[in-house]
Amino acid sequence: MPFPRASGILLHPTSFPSSFGIGDLGPGAYHFIDFLADSGQKFWQVLPLVPTGYGNSPYMSYSALAGNPLLISPEELRQKGLLVHEDLANVPEFPPDKADFEPAAVLKLDLLQKAWERFQTQPQEEFIEFCQQKAGWLDDFALFMAVKQANNNQSWNQWEPGIAKREPEAIKTWQNSLAAEISFQKYLQFEFFRQWSYIKNYAHSRGIEIIGDIPIYVAHDSADVWANPHLFCLHPETGAATLVAGVPPDYFSATGQLWGNPIYNWYAMRRENYAWWVKRFAALLELVDWIRIDHFRAFESYWAVKGDEKTAINGRWIKGPRSAFFKSIEQQLGRLPIVAEDLGDITPAVIDLLNEFGFAGMKILQFAFGSGSGNPYLPHGFVRNCIVYTGTHDNDTTAGWFAQLSESQQESVRDYLGRIDEEDIAWDLIRAALSSVADWAIFPLQDVLGLGTAARMNTPGTSEGNWSWRYQSESLTRELGDRLRKLTETYGRIPS
Repeated sequence: MPFPRASGILLHPTSFPSSFGIGDLGPGAYHFIDFLADSGQKFWQVLPLVPTGYGNSPYMSYSALAGNPLLISPEELRQKGLLVHEDLANVPEFPPDKADFEPAAVLKLDLLQKAWERFQTQPQEEFIEFCQQKAGWLDDFALFMAVKQANNNQSWNQWEPGIAKREPEAIKTWQNSLAAEISFQKYLQFEFFRQWSYIKNYAHSRGIEIIGDIPIYVAHDSADVWANPHLFCLHPETGAATLVAGVPPDYFSATGQLWGNPIYNWYAMRRENYAWWVKRFAALLELVDWIRIDHFRAFESYWAVKGDEKTAINGRWIKGPRSAFFKSIEQQLGRLPIVAEDLGDITPAVIDLLNEFGFAGMKILQFAFGSGSGNPYLPHGFVRNCIVYTGTHDNDTTAGWFAQLSESQQESVRDYLGRIDEEDIAWDLIRAALSSVADWAIFPLQDVLGLGTAARMNTPGTSEGNWSWRYQSESLTRELGDRLRKLTETYGRIPS
């Protein structure tokens, strides 16, 4: 890592303040970047920026390469002259502390349609160039979304056989009949990428780098699987997944986690020199500076479950592509700025794979207590080449976590940290993270704000009530930034 000691904040853009029901790339994003810079932080970590599907999860997307159009800011569109004051005059009131996905989507898609109508009266050179540059994935994605809407949002393997199996005549027919909707879908991507480029450039101007997130798997109901069925374990006739992803019983679930994503056909991917993955890494690196690979261990061995199972218990470990995969990617793209999510059942083989390529792993302080001094998540055992988190998007907030510990577990935390303020336990863990030898320290904004369980982002194994937390603009005070900056400076993490 080029930065010996630095720190940052984990926050997904849907959590920004906004008047439109969901956080977006408008004024709230710029204010947050200013807060990061003023408080001495170097990194902003986000979750996947992709369009969300069922349950609004960014880890279950209609595309691994597209951007989420709900993140497009209507205020930015108004500044471009694509919306006018009257368009935004009657926006309903939304809850300020949560992302209200469904009503927000109705509102925003109506506004985006109006912007698209005005955009078509303007010069199109930039849009045409964008469509040509992204054609390798954009053409399939735009057609996929248009056909999906025309089929009442059904999964692609429920469409009529011709288009489900991508027969050339069927594709041509649907392209012709849905030409207007396909163009609109491309425009949504154009606006997302344009607005994100402004955000990324502004972050760089303030000395902030962005850590992106690449889920190990993609959703079955996605343009990726529909356009590349040979790269996944699917039934040749029905298109259903024959093997699906998950993890065995773990910290989060006694029956394991059955994610349902189709398993890759790694043999087919290897024959194509991992071209799909090369395209995926290259696309994300246009948006971010660093890539966190979610569920990194699957590259060494992955848990595969038959497609008709109801839980993840009856799965089995299968060897992944291992070092051959990363050697091939590096030969084609150069050395990648990768962070590895190496949590869960980590074997010596996974550790060897990390060390072979020098990837930084993750340490979670909420996992550190209650099992003795040899716990690998306790700071005294860290190596420098790692990233320490108070918690991740899958954890409870630190205040919520501590409140639910038993008295003996709380005593273990007190013994290790020394004197703590139980009203401010999140800051005690932030201090522990900042003071550790880990090269980077990252904390969710919820912990910086000292919030309880109600502000939790995601509970693994549940499909409802997740991803919706938002903060309010007045939360990022000067006093809060000064407090964070002082601690960051105390432990030598202010970039020179």
